[in-house]
Amino acid sequence: METGSTADTGTTGDEPVWTGLPPGLLRMRRLLLVVWLGLVALGLGLLLGLLVGPVWSAAALLPLALMAWGWVMLGRNWRSWRYAERADDLLISKGVLWQEETVVPYGRMQLVEVTSGPVERHFGLASVQLHTAAAATDATIPGLDPDEAERLRDRLTELGEARSAGL
Repeated sequence: METGSTADTGTTGDEPVWTGLPPGLLRMRRLLLVVWLGLVALGLGLLLGLLVGPVWSAAALLPLALMAWGWVMLGRNWRSWRYAERADDLLISKGVLWQEETVVPYGRMQLVEVTSGPVERHFGLASVQLHTAAAATDATIPGLDPDEAERLRDRLTELGEARSAGL
């Protein structure tokens, strides 16, 4: 995957300069996976071991196997997310099996929000959500550094206003 500087908004030839998501988002998602499935495995193992018998506590290996699979899938999903700022629009690409590329023209943006829930704030992350007139084209870029999220919001707002978007 090609990543570019977040300050570089031009293109090289016809190819956009893509920016990947920071690794903090992957760390946050993997930690949540380990905590939740670890608790499920522990609870299931204890419950089955006490109520049915120690042999049945081996069923706790199922959430652990799911955790290992989820660890790999989260990494693949995180690597698939990227965005590129072009002269007239913003590209957002995501997906492993079902790849989706969203093109949001600056002139169609109505609202650009930066949000950060309690877990995101704890990990120093924020998301940028773009709203357009058509609900189907609303787009989100998750897990950005808060400074980058604010820079992107300000830049998109400026470009939207310059193109008579009505932000």
